[in-house]
Amino acid sequence: MDASALDTLLNWIRTESPTHDVAGVNLMMDLVVAQMADAPVAVERLPGKEGLGDALILRAGPERDEPAVLLMSHLDTVHPVGTIESDLPLRVEGDRLYGPGIYDMKGGAYFALEAFKDVARRGSASRPMVFIVTPDEEIGSPTTRPVIEDIGRRSAFALVTEPARDGGRIVTSRKGVGRFDVHVEGRPAHAGSRHKDGRNAVYEAARQILAVEALTDYSRGITTSVGMVSGGTAVNTIPQHCRFPVDLRVETVADGERMTKALLGLAPSSSDFKVSVTGGMNRPPYERSAETGKLFEHAKALAAEIGFDLVSCDRVGGGSDGNFTAAIGIPTLDGLGIDGDGAHTLNEYGLISSIAPRRQLMTRLLETLR
Repeated sequence: MDASALDTLLNWIRTESPTHDVAGVNLMMDLVVAQMADAPVAVERLPGKEGLGDALILRAGPERDEPAVLLMSHLDTVHPVGTIESDLPLRVEGDRLYGPGIYDMKGGAYFALEAFKDVARRGSASRPMVFIVTPDEEIGSPTTRPVIEDIGRRSAFALVTEPARDGGRIVTSRKGVGRFDVHVEGRPAHAGSRHKDGRNAVYEAARQILAVEALTDYSRGITTSVGMVSGGTAVNTIPQHCRFPVDLRVETVADGERMTKALLGLAPSSSDFKVSVTGGMNRPPYERSAETGKLFEHAKALAAEIGFDLVSCDRVGGGSDGNFTAAIGIPTLDGLGIDGDGAHTLNEYGLISSIAPRRQLMTRLLETLR
């Protein structure tokens, strides 16, 4: 990776862009627009919705009426503004580049955009190319999913620049993701003088959480998790309300439907409480199809020509925008971003040495996918 490209990537990392920081996310989109200014790339900017940042649709390649190669990257991160100044400072230690969002997924987005631009300049694309750059993947892509699915249905292949896994492995299947919100209502009372009159919503929520966690079945690849709980108003008051979200991961559509029914059907332990549940599957399972298998073998052969061995990993627990394209039948390769580790942590880093070969692979995919 040359010094100029590294400087640009460092500037990307300095531009902190957590999902709900519209200014930061839109500044990242500005940087992408500037990156494409001297290339034959048509840029469409979609104004942000629901208090989120803008999205970009980039188009290049032959102007033929045929399905395109679709690339997808997101530029929102999970780290709050200020992380780079304190908890995760930008630094290079040997081959490791540390910083918020470098691994998930600004490193992969940057080199994929460079490959896209280079192929556009040379006119060497095998098909029309479309690149969707999104602002909201880290919260489930609520505003960009319709765009992804609409363009996906008119695409031949989808390439996703989420980070590589487990030493550079590519992703060819992911679990589906469900998100649910549970509200428990009890009866408020003074914790001292009227304790027996109260019905503790937090206590009932604890019962419900035990039931939710018991739905986990590792043998089927099903996990349920409650990571946050909110309830009560004061230490000396029997709480009337308690709320908690549920994270669901499944391997198959059928299990997603079954688990959705179970979670939406949570019932109170007695008539003294009310339990209401909303939500559903946020991302459908991304199952490895025969066509995705062929796409992987093509990528593996290209990687061998470049000089590295491309290996696929087992089904990944986390979701991505690749779940959407795979679910509508588009052959999808994910994990095409840089190698590294520490996504969503304060030890996040990318391996600088992985950037050049991965960029070459992306270039060759854009030039050869027929």
